[in-house]
Amino acid sequence: MGTHGTPPRGIDATRSPLFEGRFGRMFRNLAPATFGENDAQNRRNLKALGSAMSAGIDEPKDGLDAEESGIPALYTYFGQFVDHDITFDPVSTLRKSLDPDGLVDFRTPSFNLDNVYGRGPADQPYMYTSEGRFRHGEPLTGAGGHSGHDLARVGGRAIIGDPRNDENSLVSQLQGLMLEMHNRMVDDNPGLDFEAIQQLVRFHYQYVVVNDFLPRIVSGPVLHALRTDGHFDQKLLRYFHWRNLPFMPVEFSVAAYRLGHSMVRPGYRLNNDKLLPIFPRADEPREEALTGFQTMRPGRALDWGRFIDVDVRAGGTDSNTSDPANKRRLQFAYRIDTSLVGFLHDLPKTVAGDPPASLGERNLLRGWLLGLPSGQSIARAMRIEPLTDEAILIGKAVDAPEDGDVVGPIIEAVNARGGDGNAFAGNCPLWTYVLAEAAANRTDVPIPVTGGGTRSTPQLGPVGGRIVAEVFLGLLFGDGRSYLSLDPLWKPVSGVGFRLKDLVSYGLGMGPPLHYR
Repeated sequence: MGTHGTPPRGIDATRSPLFEGRFGRMFRNLAPATFGENDAQNRRNLKALGSAMSAGIDEPKDGLDAEESGIPALYTYFGQFVDHDITFDPVSTLRKSLDPDGLVDFRTPSFNLDNVYGRGPADQPYMYTSEGRFRHGEPLTGAGGHSGHDLARVGGRAIIGDPRNDENSLVSQLQGLMLEMHNRMVDDNPGLDFEAIQQLVRFHYQYVVVNDFLPRIVSGPVLHALRTDGHFDQKLLRYFHWRNLPFMPVEFSVAAYRLGHSMVRPGYRLNNDKLLPIFPRADEPREEALTGFQTMRPGRALDWGRFIDVDVRAGGTDSNTSDPANKRRLQFAYRIDTSLVGFLHDLPKTVAGDPPASLGERNLLRGWLLGLPSGQSIARAMRIEPLTDEAILIGKAVDAPEDGDVVGPIIEAVNARGGDGNAFAGNCPLWTYVLAEAAANRTDVPIPVTGGGTRSTPQLGPVGGRIVAEVFLGLLFGDGRSYLSLDPLWKPVSGVGFRLKDLVSYGLGMGPPLHYR
């Protein structure tokens, strides 16, 4: 079916001047992909694909899991934190997406931690003490968890720079850790004013984004092509350019950077006592889960070593849930592939207020409503040989698939869910394409556990990886206050090996001081 067909009336918000000022396209000349001859056919076929991309409910568990990657679990939520830093659309329902006014990015896209700092102590003094430190809430509790504090709250509502950073118990505690990082930076650097402390925190965060997070999710050859003499080179950016104000490309925000949805586990062990699902089941709305937007419940303090290698843990050599070592093990993100865990197929109404409840279907509909090109057309525009339909596999990218793990090539998978698979012949939605490309692009990654070893880990490939890397680097090079603009050779005083685990250790008060220099 290709990209012919007429999009439904009113959806082409990307053509408006307002849209071009805040959001925009990397590939402006490519036609929107459609997946049917009319509105109903498009929706039915995308629903079928979203269903095929949604796995059944797997119970949260301790022990080795075949879907785990070599990426520690915290990177899933660090990626969510980064997303909230560079974009802010306070109304993200599908209904609002038909209105150009709903596509205004309410903050300038940049890695400046405004999700942490808000508008600063002069404009939001209630977030800060008189010494320029962040206020915090009640102490967190939980057997085996690290000491820490809940976010400052009024009536259960977090008083933070971006309310989305309270949407689950994991990103909420990462937000709290960043506040503690700032407070410790104040203690380590007496005499520096607020703006200087803020710049130090931003530089360390940006350094982690560039030198740790990006190489975790994007394959090495893609990043190598963006370097000159070992350093990222702005002149090598080919697809993401802006003149006056930075914009957020829809190819990135609506497709390529939604890779994190496939990395979510069914649930997580927080500490000795708490192993919780990411969301409550639809038929058990009162089930205890990691849902946020509320005062942190007792017993949820994170043992950070279960999420990031701040120490060395067992890797879990089997799925024996009674093994005490497995209950203390470092958990890993699920592999980047075309499968989302079952808990994301029927989201609670507190998370998805408007239908559909399936996150996969929501992502696909949003990409179609915003007129995204197909993955194949973008690949050709980038002079990359597109994946064949047979290579776009829907399902789990596990090493030894079992019954039900792989639904099949995209056409067969959609047919099996009651849709017209031919609508996707040579015409894959960009989000699905990026995930399928990653699943076919695996690297053996060293895992930081007792005994070491490696694990096959999908990473974003030449299309998805290039989109994500160019947007990250383009925003940083275009920001006159970023470390890549002010001092591209800058590094933390602890050395070039500073990583997310070091940022976490510092926020916990365990790592060495980070002095100004």
